[in-house]
Amino acid sequence: MSFNGKVFNLTPLVAEHPGELVRPLIQSAGTDISHWFDKAGEPKYYTDPVTLLRTPYCPQGRFVHLPPSDPTNDWDTSFGTPWWRDPKYVVGRLSSSTRTIRLKNVLTGQQHTLIVPSEETIAEIRERYLEYNWHGKSYVWKALMKENDEWNFVELDMEQTLEANGIPDESKTLAKLSVDQDFYIPVIHLYYEDDLTIA
Repeated sequence: MSFNGKVFNLTPLVAEHPGELVRPLIQSAGTDISHWFDKAGEPKYYTDPVTLLRTPYCPQGRFVHLPPSDPTNDWDTSFGTPWWRDPKYVVGRLSSSTRTIRLKNVLTGQQHTLIVPSEETIAEIRERYLEYNWHGKSYVWKALMKENDEWNFVELDMEQTLEANGIPDESKTLAKLSVDQDFYIPVIHLYYEDDLTIA
């Protein structure tokens, strides 16, 4: 699940705490639960109109590590860090947007279309490409760009994003013009680099 831009894997937590308190987490698996938390990443609270007590906001019921709404003397706080603050459950961050790109292997002619997060560098995209080509790191990545009024294949900076490499995200412009986004997908050309020639 995710909240406040972070993605959590709570499978170990659910395994450690069988019972009713994991039910809201199981029911919310695969969804975003940001509305349960404030901007600081802490559970939201409200004042109960009947009891006038500060009560946790639990739209699907009380969950693991959250104190009960009624005063009690058997609330065990020895669990340490609550799961929403524990970095061991964080497995990633949500992307602000994704992009579709086409990778064309100039050596073999093969093409692969990938959907990648906008924040990823070319090196991170290359790691995804290794699923299709184990020798992906033996290629130079280039894109066709206009330089000094001429079109040339320019080598991409592997530590920069697509946008920083001069490959803009045209999806908003295409949507504004009512053009199908599949009509224009940026192409990155992969040129095989013969490592054996370096001696």
